[in-house]
Amino acid sequence: MNSTPTLVRRTALAVTAVAAALVLAACGGDGGTSDDASEASASSASAGAHNAQDVTFAQGMIPHHQQALQMAVMAAERASSAQVKDLAEQIRKAQDPEIRTMSGWLRSWGEDVPSAAPGMGHSGHSGGSGTAGMMDANDMDELMKASGRAFDTLFLTLMVEHHEGAVEMARTEKAEGRYGPATELADAVVTAQSAEIEDMNKLLGRTGG
Repeated sequence: MNSTPTLVRRTALAVTAVAAALVLAACGGDGGTSDDASEASASSASAGAHNAQDVTFAQGMIPHHQQALQMAVMAAERASSAQVKDLAEQIRKAQDPEIRTMSGWLRSWGEDVPSAAPGMGHSGHSGGSGTAGMMDANDMDELMKASGRAFDTLFLTLMVEHHEGAVEMARTEKAEGRYGPATELADAVVTAQSAEIEDMNKLLGRTGG
């Protein structure tokens, strides 16, 4: 009664073993080692799997995110609305890990990781052309001086513009990038920040912005 299933299982195991042997032979057919294969894979991931757009995206989005984090820190201290403070914390939790991720990509590709000094706007980063929606120094100074409801309105107004710039950059990456994790992150940015733009516009409507 059980001979047929047993035969099927044995045949499947044999096919699996043959396939595994072929894979091993392919990896070592030229006398290479597993280390060689690992190095080749790493080389492909770091060099061959990305293009110039991926680099531009990461180098532009890092300082863009850094400025958003600066604005979020201000909101935690100066906003009067609990909803604005919650939004700022949401932005911080999402974008801080993304900065670390993109920085890791750039290091693995042998590219410069941009940095931005606190309070700096367009001139405060080396992210090339990826500055869509970035605040300038005057905007950041005005936000820093505001408080209470006035801060809430200004923060939301500026952050909507900031997010719109990020979405624009992310859509370019989705269309022109090659590195899978980068295009996936870009897709996540479009989805999350488009939703946050909608939420912020609703808050602006309630605060008369």
